[in-house]
Amino acid sequence: MLKIEAVSKTFAKGSINERRALDNINLSLDKGEFVTIIGGNGAGKSTLLNCIAGVHEIDQGRIWLDNVDISFYPEYKRSRYIGRVFQDPMLGTAFDMTIEENLAMAYARGKPRGLRPGINKREIRLFRERLALLGLGLEDRMKQKVGLLSGGQRQALTLLMATITEPKLLLLDEHTAALDPSIAKKVLQLTREIVAEHQLCTIMVTHNMKAALEYGMRTIMMHEGRIILDLEGKEREAMTVERLIEQFENRSGVELDSDRLLLSQ
Repeated sequence: MLKIEAVSKTFAKGSINERRALDNINLSLDKGEFVTIIGGNGAGKSTLLNCIAGVHEIDQGRIWLDNVDISFYPEYKRSRYIGRVFQDPMLGTAFDMTIEENLAMAYARGKPRGLRPGINKREIRLFRERLALLGLGLEDRMKQKVGLLSGGQRQALTLLMATITEPKLLLLDEHTAALDPSIAKKVLQLTREIVAEHQLCTIMVTHNMKAALEYGMRTIMMHEGRIILDLEGKEREAMTVERLIEQFENRSGVELDSDRLLLSQ
């Protein structure tokens, strides 16, 4: 479903602030494959997601999505096929619009525009059914403005909005990092259920090493713009956080010094 071939990205090229954020990245994901990505600050995790989504233009390489070369598609064109949830619960929704209006915008993504009523009865039924699956009671608050929701409720809604049209690819950029641990666990469980139900090809960036091994079916570790570890199958099942830290240090040649990673064990 997704193929990344020899992709590199350098910021501030030719200046004293030049930084190579991605260094010859090669990665392939099948339909329904759920991959978690972990790494310290500056490892290139978010840059990789931004290059896939079209926020940043790549310097070299190719990106294919469902056998279509999207390497130089603009971001708005890629958004028809890519769902994304950000770290900040305030992003991804319009706070001054109602829950059903936000869902209607998401549901219209990629569809032709026309002169018709904003939200029809069939769509309202669909939104209510999908909201009920979240188990947060939002199906009874569809006329309420999103700005009145808690961070966890808003992030769960954003996740639903990102997947309501069943995108070809779902990108999750530390989407639980700003939430309380109990709420984060709930959103992660919802993520797992939604990805499994729709067999979505998914990349989840996280700073939590335990979650990186617990969720999805494959774990990738990045360092200085490179993939230094790719775990799946029995090797991943047998991996512990302690051994993952050891693997990082063996392959990178440096000690793991990211407080976010070490404190999230």
